[in-house]
Amino acid sequence: MTVHLYFSLIPEALIASMLSPEEFGSYYAVGSKKKTAGQAIFFEIDPHFDSQYFRIKEGISRCVPHEDGEPKASTYISIYRVLEHVPVHALGKLYLVTQDGRTLGIDPSDTVPAMDGGLHLYKEIVPVSPLIASRLNPLEFYDLIVKNPTSLVSLHSIAFTELRLGELADDPEDGQIGDLPYSNLDHLREVLKDLKTKSVATKMVDRASPATFAYRTIKNGFYIGNESAIAFYPMPSSQELREMNYRWWRSANM
Repeated sequence: MTVHLYFSLIPEALIASMLSPEEFGSYYAVGSKKKTAGQAIFFEIDPHFDSQYFRIKEGISRCVPHEDGEPKASTYISIYRVLEHVPVHALGKLYLVTQDGRTLGIDPSDTVPAMDGGLHLYKEIVPVSPLIASRLNPLEFYDLIVKNPTSLVSLHSIAFTELRLGELADDPEDGQIGDLPYSNLDHLREVLKDLKTKSVATKMVDRASPATFAYRTIKNGFYIGNESAIAFYPMPSSQELREMNYRWWRSANM
């Protein structure tokens, strides 16, 4: 049986598995008798990837079928500082899994979307997971967090997504909420208003933000990068998802 390498973002982990991405997504999100269920996001890693930081070969050697012939679902290789030791070029397809185990695969794009104006809302995923409002576009935000030598708070690498703000991006005081599902919207408005009137580029919205979030709030995709490179994984539009992957779209919007 083929052994796959998966890099989980929720929670951060490097895992060897004999399950296909779709099977692994269902197992990882829906759970078993010994684990709880929940949303999952993970990458498939280049099967030839190796690193002195991880005991990958040992992990793969332990990933063997059970006595009854059932494939080994997961062998954990690392649960700490995985992102900073996996190069961007080793990342394969990104998989988004709903809480009932439906899996959507996304390929990386050769380009990033056009950088628009207005205010932005970023959900950091790994290695930390706060919710941040900013005047910076995604690439400027990435540069600030990873590549700015003058910043007192920086990371070796980061995975994040931009969440929708709708009318609040341009008019935080009077803009309509629409279908935005965020909690404590009055606080969010105040943070966005401060960004409009003060010189700071970013402000914390929620330092203890949960790791999971509603997929329908994703504005355009996922960014993952380190000091050497950044990759962008575009989120399909709602129309594309309804037409091409209706079961996943319906599950994600429940």
